[in-house]
Amino acid sequence: MELTLLGTGAPEGLPRPDCPCAVCASARGTGARAATSLLVDDALLLDLTPGAVFAAARAGRSVAGVRQVLLTHPHDGPALELPAALPPAGRVPDGQELTLISGHRVRAVAMDSPGTGYEVVSPTGERLLYLPPGGAPAGLADRVADPYDMVVLDVIGRPDAVAALRAVHAVTATTEVIAVHLDHDAPPGRDLDRRLAAGGARAVPDGTTLPVGEYLAAPEVPRRTLVTGGARSGKSLEAEQRLGTFPEVVYVATGGRREGDAEWADRIGLHRERRPAAWRTEETCELVELLESDGPPLLIDCLSLWLTDAMDRVDAWDEALWADGGRERLRARVAALVHAVRGTRRTVVAVTNEVGSGVVPATPGGRRFRDELGRLNAAFADECEHVLLVVAGQALVLRG
Repeated sequence: MELTLLGTGAPEGLPRPDCPCAVCASARGTGARAATSLLVDDALLLDLTPGAVFAAARAGRSVAGVRQVLLTHPHDGPALELPAALPPAGRVPDGQELTLISGHRVRAVAMDSPGTGYEVVSPTGERLLYLPPGGAPAGLADRVADPYDMVVLDVIGRPDAVAALRAVHAVTATTEVIAVHLDHDAPPGRDLDRRLAAGGARAVPDGTTLPVGEYLAAPEVPRRTLVTGGARSGKSLEAEQRLGTFPEVVYVATGGRREGDAEWADRIGLHRERRPAAWRTEETCELVELLESDGPPLLIDCLSLWLTDAMDRVDAWDEALWADGGRERLRARVAALVHAVRGTRRTVVAVTNEVGSGVVPATPGGRRFRDELGRLNAAFADECEHVLLVVAGQALVLRG
């Protein structure tokens, strides 16, 4: 089965008409995207969009053999003039199945938002799932017998849809995940590629033809990532987005609770509201034990608070105790953590702070913390495949 993506953008396309934003301004050439429309084996058209016939011609395909046109969502704007060569467009009720003259079987999949998804099975058995913008399958409860060969969906807008499909093994390591319905809320260029790659997905330019079911090596999703940056730089959000497509995540909060601190409680509340409901939170600084055990991915937020706890435990703030073995005890705790990171089998995304680029702390304890955090960050980063520096919400790749 061959799939040609006539368009890969949001319903309004990219750039949006008359939108002055930076992403729309830079969406030129291969970065420009028409509204998403899929041509399957020149026999089935999923979503009829303006210019679909010309887009097919530019891709070296023809819609003359299309026997069925199906829509996944209401199409706003003026009514489209149906090309003479195409049959009328329609939608299939949830759960019903069509068999086309070409031998393709199409089943309508219920969504958790307005719209219809379509499962397409080719005459030779390849399986494709296509979902509408902003949609995820509804009612996924049991493990499926046969995973999809390819899933095409709104990865940026609904990463939880990928997570839900992974949870029931509808998406596995060999499923090719293609991001479509891309809007100006998605990062441009290489930033988009990096974000999608972290979740085992990718985007392709309009007009790309992909074989469905072709053997592909499992995508290389980085196992260990360190995200660093200054205060309010966006580093925690960056870390969370890297794990948004995973069905289970353990969020390791190293800061714990601070009784009577309303501002701290507000910070924690905002982080919790942003995280998917399926994620589990553990408030602990015992990171070595977690890293050495098996389980779902870990999101550690953050190493600077872990270091604060470690320094408390060795009395690092007391000059005499620091000189009398405190330094060695802290270095031993850091070495144990780094060793655990090196040997872990889990996917890990850790957040830390950059505190050495500003004003020199006024106290010996402050300077000690700054120095020890710099050493910890460097040692931890050495064990990570990916290291990112987040500045003003923009992630700069330092490694990987």
